[in-house]
Amino acid sequence: MLDFHSDAIELDDLSFQSAKTGLGRYRMPVAKLLFDRFLALLLLVPLAFIALALVVLNPFLNAGPLLFVQDRMGLGCRSFTAIKFRTMTQHKDAARGAFDALEIDRITTLGHIMRKTRIDELPQIINVLRGEMSLIGPRPDSYDHARVYLRAVPGYAERHQVMPGISGFAQTEVGYVDGLEGVHRKVAADRHYIANATFRFDLWIAWRTLVVVLTRQGA
Repeated sequence: MLDFHSDAIELDDLSFQSAKTGLGRYRMPVAKLLFDRFLALLLLVPLAFIALALVVLNPFLNAGPLLFVQDRMGLGCRSFTAIKFRTMTQHKDAARGAFDALEIDRITTLGHIMRKTRIDELPQIINVLRGEMSLIGPRPDSYDHARVYLRAVPGYAERHQVMPGISGFAQTEVGYVDGLEGVHRKVAADRHYIANATFRFDLWIAWRTLVVVLTRQGA
């Protein structure tokens, strides 16, 4: 097992623009592109049924909007709007800092179930069909948080050389993280993925994701 505990490294101030311009153009491999589109189209059917079920359950177990949308940092450090099923209570003053602990106390009863099964991530197949995400790749962070990480975490910009994913190597092998050390570990895993990215590796991560879901190792 790889060690993803990264040592803290002093970093000169990194401007947001230099991080963006330092990333080259990315061309998704044909096999990966076809796999993404084909599977995303197949998943539209279960997505529709799950959405209908949640419309019924939400008023009782997860009162509020069905969907949660958030600006996230994607390919080339560009912003896009990620779509998820909402798992947390609404809170107008909720503004989690980039290195704050995960807000476990705000997860609803239904939200816990969705996170364990990763159902909350399913609407992001729309992002895949839009060409904003892949099924497998580094998980995109909140855009505001990502701008902080660009300056604080060495190598963070490199994870935006490829398309962000619904699931990824960091998610299956490191899991949900918070705090500065947690981000270091996630970035180390993402950089390992990028350095060794192949369609076969993607298929292995897809299998590992299924194992994590079936063994209820989610957040």
